[in-house]
Amino acid sequence: MKTTLKRGMGRGASVNGNGRSIYPPAPSTPMTRYRQPDPPRRGAWQVVRAVLLWTVLATIIVAGGAAGAAYLKTHQFLEAISPKTKLDRAAAKRLDAAIPGQPTIALVIGTDRRKGIEAELTGRSDTLILVRADPATRAISMLSFPRDLLVTVKCPGHTEHTDRINAAFSECGSVGALETVRALTGVPINYFVTVNFRGFTQLVNNLGGVWIDIDHRYLCDPSNCPGVSKINLWPGYQRLNATRALAYVRFRHFDSDIYRNARQQLFLKALKQQISSQLDLSTVFSIVDAVEKNVVVGRGGGKALDPQTLKDYVYFAHGLPAGHIFQSRIDGLTGQNELSAPAADIAAAVHDFVQPDVKSPEKARDVAFGIKHRSRAPRPRDISTTVLNGNGVAGSAASAAYELGQRGYNVVLPVTGTPQNAPNFNYFRTTVYFDSSQPRAKAAATALANLFGDAAVQPLPAAFGDLANGAMATVVVGQNFHGTLAPAPVDRTPKKEPPNVTPNAALTRSLLLSVRRRVPFRLEVPRLMESGSRLAYDTPLRVYNIKKGHRAVRLTFSVGYNEYWGIEETDWDEAPALADASFEQRIRGREFSLYYSGPHLHMVVLRENGATYWITNTVLDSLSNETMLAIARGLAPLPK
Repeated sequence: MKTTLKRGMGRGASVNGNGRSIYPPAPSTPMTRYRQPDPPRRGAWQVVRAVLLWTVLATIIVAGGAAGAAYLKTHQFLEAISPKTKLDRAAAKRLDAAIPGQPTIALVIGTDRRKGIEAELTGRSDTLILVRADPATRAISMLSFPRDLLVTVKCPGHTEHTDRINAAFSECGSVGALETVRALTGVPINYFVTVNFRGFTQLVNNLGGVWIDIDHRYLCDPSNCPGVSKINLWPGYQRLNATRALAYVRFRHFDSDIYRNARQQLFLKALKQQISSQLDLSTVFSIVDAVEKNVVVGRGGGKALDPQTLKDYVYFAHGLPAGHIFQSRIDGLTGQNELSAPAADIAAAVHDFVQPDVKSPEKARDVAFGIKHRSRAPRPRDISTTVLNGNGVAGSAASAAYELGQRGYNVVLPVTGTPQNAPNFNYFRTTVYFDSSQPRAKAAATALANLFGDAAVQPLPAAFGDLANGAMATVVVGQNFHGTLAPAPVDRTPKKEPPNVTPNAALTRSLLLSVRRRVPFRLEVPRLMESGSRLAYDTPLRVYNIKKGHRAVRLTFSVGYNEYWGIEETDWDEAPALADASFEQRIRGREFSLYYSGPHLHMVVLRENGATYWITNTVLDSLSNETMLAIARGLAPLPK
């Protein structure tokens, strides 16, 4: 029975509930493109903002110096960014076709291809980022690959060999990058997007720069970094022009690719924040001009990118809940000039990328504050479940029943003793019906629906009485079910731990007292410090004009190996970084805004005395959530 059920999935000639499979699921099963009914018409301004939001998330590359944005407005523009070279057209033919209703994955390739006599050379891929859009969880996830990661390079027509991952693009362009990343991760790829240096600089300049928090002093010139790119940045929240932004996302001279990848993802989030907060139509048109000349977009399925596909992604991106952008990283990296990672760590990063835990910020917050929730859904073994075929695809019901049984659900067969068909085969979306006469049945149905991705939850119709056979939940599999359930997300919620802090107000009190007359707001001193921290030796304190008419003070602390965290104090309350807090939390009579990156607390903001006070984690979020909260709670106003 086990073998029959496992194979009984996919498309077959018969339309019963348990036919023979001829379309088994596998790691290469195509991911799909999300389509939804057209939302109500909106004004041009809202559409412009939404288009650019999706552009930032799905077609912007930040890396070794490349990023771009595509406002796909007309057929002429779509033609301009379509694959032109032999290698790009070959890569497009190798992409997986997207299927409506399922997630899509894009490979974003940042190149350093130059102009002039080198224009026909492929150049190097300074950055490779996978971007995944999931309509079921309403989330976007990203996975970056260090350029020096040793992998098996797969370049069609060449012998496979081990080399750095960026060699794949150097050897055979986008085809090599696509095949190498797909072989490394096992995920289908539906789009590729390439952007070069010039696209990055034009985009940033056309936006008037990008606001981002710089964690420490970056200084590299011929005197201390001979032969490498120059950089000269001071710590603090500031607006970077294209040259300085490019230097920031490329920098890795005193740390490694691990830190550079983290900086690139922070820059992507900062870019999204800025586009969400302010943009005018003239800027939009200048971005279009920049993208036409510097971006290439390939689409799977033998089709060119079309306006309707873009429109679907636009509305999806515009409706993303706050905090639903997730960043996965490969742990266990070792080495310096060449990096290696165990296969298990790469697989874990891919799993987090494919199945991000959208509840991770809330769960991490609850752990830190000791908030306990009683689960409303019964355990799988207590949820009696019947599965019906609602798509006419032979074996769908049997496949789903087997998968649910493997997850521990109590699968109840209809009175016939075999999986059955629903009253009709018109179900595009899988639907989970619940028996409202049974306690917690709706919560049970909701939990089941999460396993099927984009599934609906509804009360059980009377016509399903006999087919349900008394089950708490009845699953009718639709056309968007392709034989397997969504993998369960790995719970990365940090365990509650004591904050790693030490009372040490004296460390910064004298510095703050010396500059308090230089700012028009009341400064606050951190009474608690991360126990292993010390003031940064080069720029421990900075007082500067953060924006015209506003002042800021930045304290910078070093911790561990080459990591920095900081405290920003300013009277500017409209910074793009302050938008879209994950949670507002009242602690001992004071209101704090919490900003999570997945399960990690990246920033805590306190508003009082006409100013804002930010505690910002390291680029790798190495300070624990409890430590971040303790430092924020320990802020105290300096005496007047």
